[in-house]
Amino acid sequence: MFSRYTALLCAIATVALPMASASAQTALKWAHVYETSEPFHTEAVWAAEEIKKRTDGRYTIDVFPASQLGKESDINQGLTLGTVDIIISGSSFAAREYPPIGVTYYPFTFRDADHLLAYAKSDKYKELTRGYEEASGHHITATTYYGTRHTTSNRPIAKCADMAGLKIRVPDVPAYLAMPRACGANTAPIAFAEVYLALQQGTVEAQENPLTTIDAKKFYEVQKHIVLTGHIVDHLNTIVSKSRWAELSDADKAIFTEVMQEAAARATKIIVDREKGLVQTFKDRGLTVTEVDRADFEKNVMEKVTFEEFGYRKADWEAIRAIK
Repeated sequence: MFSRYTALLCAIATVALPMASASAQTALKWAHVYETSEPFHTEAVWAAEEIKKRTDGRYTIDVFPASQLGKESDINQGLTLGTVDIIISGSSFAAREYPPIGVTYYPFTFRDADHLLAYAKSDKYKELTRGYEEASGHHITATTYYGTRHTTSNRPIAKCADMAGLKIRVPDVPAYLAMPRACGANTAPIAFAEVYLALQQGTVEAQENPLTTIDAKKFYEVQKHIVLTGHIVDHLNTIVSKSRWAELSDADKAIFTEVMQEAAARATKIIVDREKGLVQTFKDRGLTVTEVDRADFEKNVMEKVTFEEFGYRKADWEAIRAIK
């Protein structure tokens, strides 16, 4: 009798163990607005697989690209609502929770990608990301170079004044408005997924994005001029929701952080390499590529726009500019 009872318990345990193991697996959603061809997606997919491996399958992550779970404002809100666990998004959106972090989008803050990456290792970066976490509860694990933002247009632009009256799409974020408005352009906050159609239909005459995005989204098909304004050296953050971050053990937090920073470094290298050849690629496609008087653009921004109107602190901007 006893042996039969013991055997029954063993049988139950044998069945229960895989069930317990399965129930311990946690499925996460990782969302962004970029195309599947872009490194923000390919490296997020790599990171998802790597986290699964390094946590022995305890976490599985599905990556949802190209605004599948909503536009950028939606997925940022989704962190709080619990509809997403991880997102890739810019500090411009983080600034809605904590305005000072948006100073990194102020025109002509960073000299180049290396300057941006040096900032991402600085005390000022730690201070601003901590401020965001205290305001929102969400945790920034990594920062990726997104590219240097340039302008595409259906009319030639060589200096700031040439943008007067230009209908240009910019993201619905304050810092992106600074340069176009300083130059007298009329800005339109069209959602990222709708920009191609807006350019094609003439709703707007211009837009601004890194060369890699202009290429991936095929904006060159509906624009005539690439204008190398280089007004913002842009970046994206990988952000884990407050609720999900709180549930992770310290060991798992370390794994998530390590993998996401590795993915950010991989994506950054791809972007830097791709940017190098794209100017010639656009010329080969028949577009006019124009160098501009960047000092003229910067002078107009500094004279006509203030940090305070966006909720930024000039001291933060000066500290970032001073980073070597």
